[in-house]
Amino acid sequence: MAAKAPAVIGVLTEPPAPTWWKVNRHKVFGVTGLLIGYLVGTHLHGAPEQQPETPRPGHTMPASTTP
Repeated sequence: MAAKAPAVIGVLTEPPAPTWWKVNRHKVFGVTGLLIGYLVGTHLHGAPEQQPETPRPGHTMPASTTP
């Protein structure tokens, strides 16, 4: 008996070439993140210094009336 010929299950094709965006998006995001980080770090100032609190009146005991 002769062996059966193998059956064709599928056909392999080369995938299409990736687009420019797919190839370079990690670079675009990296440069954008660095630029935003630089702008935030150099142009936004931290919290302003806190103003000193105005002194509150002290709590005193009334003067003793007994000698």
